[in-house]
Amino acid sequence: MTTHLNTLDGKAGARRHFRYFDYVMAAFVAILLLSNLIGAAKLATVGGYTFGAGIMFFPISYVIGDVLTEVYGYANARRCVWAGFAALLFMAFMSWVVVALPPASGWDGQAAYESVFGNTWRIVLASVTAFWAGEFVNSFVLAKMKILTDGRKLWTRTIGSTVFGQAVDSLLFYPIAFLGVWSHQQVLTVMVTNWFLKVMWEVLLTPVTYAVVGWLKQREGVEVFDRGTDFSPFAKADAV
Repeated sequence: MTTHLNTLDGKAGARRHFRYFDYVMAAFVAILLLSNLIGAAKLATVGGYTFGAGIMFFPISYVIGDVLTEVYGYANARRCVWAGFAALLFMAFMSWVVVALPPASGWDGQAAYESVFGNTWRIVLASVTAFWAGEFVNSFVLAKMKILTDGRKLWTRTIGSTVFGQAVDSLLFYPIAFLGVWSHQQVLTVMVTNWFLKVMWEVLLTPVTYAVVGWLKQREGVEVFDRGTDFSPFAKADAV
């Protein structure tokens, strides 16, 4: 049996204890950190096209973000975005501290370590800012579209929210990180190309999103609509 909830700042859904919410949240933060930690430092070339390897996995965090908002509502998704934001900040701080520590005598891995973990302040600022803004836009658009479609046609809101969320992400990340380092044309080209590829990832993963959303809704037994929700990123909601 599925319970339909109209939330007031997510409180109707937030008071309910969800069986799988913590696991989805953990997956969201893990994919976010790993795609930035492992994928961001490597450039790959496939079919003559060069791209940051992280693009293969980072869009999965947007898919999970869609799942969080669709199944658990905006207020619970908001908690996950803040958790991911805090984790990114700590990862950046930890990387800075570890790289800055003087290497032990005889250890010759400092240069390699710096090349992987020694991101500039611009890259860090661009990454955390773009993630924060893009994820909130993604969640907001999906929640609003769910109300407008009365919960029908999931694909329209998962793809639609990604179009807007990834647009904000790309519009912030590439200029903050590379404007003045790359030419304006390079920034624009990479920004548009990577936005398009991320949206295409969402389109390709739509069947997976449908399967995960359906599975979670069936087992949680709830359908959350964000009518009356305070969509401010800084609004305080009840804990799950």
